[in-house]
Amino acid sequence: MNLVLFGPPGAGKGTQAKKLVADRGWLQLSTGDMLRAAIAAETELGLKVKDIMARGDLVSDDIVIALIEERLGDAERAGGAIFDGFPRTVAQAEALDTLLNERGAPIGKVIRLVVNQAELVDRMEKRAAEEGRADDTVEAFKKRLDNYNAQTAPLIPYYESQGKLADVDGMGGIDEVAARISTALDG
Repeated sequence: MNLVLFGPPGAGKGTQAKKLVADRGWLQLSTGDMLRAAIAAETELGLKVKDIMARGDLVSDDIVIALIEERLGDAERAGGAIFDGFPRTVAQAEALDTLLNERGAPIGKVIRLVVNQAELVDRMEKRAAEEGRADDTVEAFKKRLDNYNAQTAPLIPYYESQGKLADVDGMGGIDEVAARISTALDG
């Protein structure tokens, strides 16, 4: 099964994707992680996107779609992919649908983690202190949240119209949220 996990920055997508990898064996495809790895390795792509990400801006569709496409074979061998933080726009969702439909492996479910804004800010501040990510400054976080609200929120009606969207309460402990996701996937 191919699954999309989406929600605002700090909603717990990465944390829950890692739990799903451990529980179900699927491959996590996090464009954010892939881009941060490219920055750390100082690859040509990493140097190209470093300032974009530090500002909290979105990396262009052609770059993220190419990153995803490179890993689809690995996902198929794992029995499915967990798209973590991708797609972020309707154009990306349409491109992903095209890629996956051509391979006969469409998105099976879309889980939207719902978390209130005060909790998001608390989580971002904690993650910034623990991980020291350059894209977790208050300014960058606010910009990412604004980008989410403007560009990613339109995915809600896109996936609702396909009958694939399930809202999951992202408030609470990691295991509690994971149990809600399992119910949404299996129930």
